[in-house]
Amino acid sequence: MKFSIFVQMLHKTRAIVLYNSNYSDIYSIVHLLTEEFGPVSYLIAKAKGKKTRVPKSVFHPLSVLDLEVEHLNLRNIQRIKEAKVHIPLISLLNNPVKSTISIFLVEFIGKVVRDAQPDKLLFDYIFRSVQVLELYDKNYANFHLVFMIRLSQFLGFYPDSGGYVKGMYFDLQNGVFVSYKPMHVHFLHPDESGVFFNLLRMSYDNMANFKFSGKERKNIIYRIIEYYRLHLTNFPEIKSLEILHEVFE
Repeated sequence: MKFSIFVQMLHKTRAIVLYNSNYSDIYSIVHLLTEEFGPVSYLIAKAKGKKTRVPKSVFHPLSVLDLEVEHLNLRNIQRIKEAKVHIPLISLLNNPVKSTISIFLVEFIGKVVRDAQPDKLLFDYIFRSVQVLELYDKNYANFHLVFMIRLSQFLGFYPDSGGYVKGMYFDLQNGVFVSYKPMHVHFLHPDESGVFFNLLRMSYDNMANFKFSGKERKNIIYRIIEYYRLHLTNFPEIKSLEILHEVFE
């Protein structure tokens, strides 16, 4: 007697939409970060009737959904039985600046969590961040900076800012401020380190109080990405970065 290695079950989970990719003339693949299963790819039909339980229109960047899904062991692409909007994202869809931030963030998140295991704390952080971006009505130019550096807390390499005094170097490789110039090339000089320290003082509650020039903000992003590359294996290029820079110049 033969037994199937596949176990089909229906599950309910929240999910955050990252991006879509083409699969065939009939189907697309949506890549989601789910609360229950971590990053998962799902097959959805490109065209369906008005009464479909999986409307393609809900799968836009950072959309938060309530899903009922199949989950079969060892299957790379899963199927969605039903998809509903968990919270409406009006400003993220209609505000061009927020839309650009969203496109950048989903690419960044996708590269960070691509091999991640299910992590409810990580999911909740991203979920709460989406809510903040949706509701913030002004002075959100620093949002993505806060998001990127705070995300590292859930990945195990948040920088240690304890003991910082003006004039120190920030050692990107070891994630600490030091009083001497490191022996490797991955560090920030004192002026850059001061800006980076201000970044570590920022939160969603106070981010509007910190002012950076376009040049400083651009440099901070490059340094955060360098920091991620030093602490995550094979961290790839962020293609939407230049578009983000154009918005804030």
